[in-house]
Amino acid sequence: MPPTQRVRKYDSAKLAAAVTAQLQHVRTAVAGLGEGQLALPTRLPGWTVRELVTHIPLTVGVVNRTLEAPAAPAREMTPVEWPSATAQLAAHADEVARKTAADTKPLDLLDGIAARFAELTAVAPADRLLAVRSGAMRLDDFLVTRCAELVVHTDDLADALGTEIPFDRQALAATTRLLADTLAARAPGGSVEVRVPPFAVVQCIEGPRHTRGTPPNVVETDPLTWIRLAAGRVAWAEAVAAASVTASGERADISEQLPLFG
Repeated sequence: MPPTQRVRKYDSAKLAAAVTAQLQHVRTAVAGLGEGQLALPTRLPGWTVRELVTHIPLTVGVVNRTLEAPAAPAREMTPVEWPSATAQLAAHADEVARKTAADTKPLDLLDGIAARFAELTAVAPADRLLAVRSGAMRLDDFLVTRCAELVVHTDDLADALGTEIPFDRQALAATTRLLADTLAARAPGGSVEVRVPPFAVVQCIEGPRHTRGTPPNVVETDPLTWIRLAAGRVAWAEAVAAASVTASGERADISEQLPLFG
């Protein structure tokens, strides 16, 4: 039988701080952008930098809106189920980003959402149920998905601008662990060990289970490459060819499990 997956618990205060810190990194990057840079294309189909920098704070604004609304009656989704639900949210996110970008200044939007987020999360309990579109989630669980949104889209923004934007360590760690746990939940087993130092190690894929010594099938990569693979920003073969991923063992090709979003 596949090994039982440990359910990870999250610290909502630390995650809220990580969200705030990553928003600030984005704000710093956005503050110096001119109209020409806001019009640059991104790797997200049909979006310019303007739509992207509008969407980024809106992903956090969902927390504000649902904390201000009545609590959901029951939990409907766990963090590892969330990446699969993102595809059904894409059309709505696109519509809202375009509409908001047309009549809102990016910095005004960022500042307003960040300030309200800090106020609301400072007093909200970790187990508060949020009635979000993907399915009702606990606040602490949903905050880890906000870290994932921010980290993935910060990387998209850096790519579009051709610059480096810092990643908050806690946000990067939470995103790495969430996506590693998602892989383990989606492809349970113990035949392949996936290592993303220094943040995550999981076993996955059905087959002979490793119990001691050096695992026969090992995948190892850095956090940002792992996140790009999970988000479909880079292909498995491309990452292996670039030596951003090492895969040893005849079962170590996990390309069929990727990407994890959608």
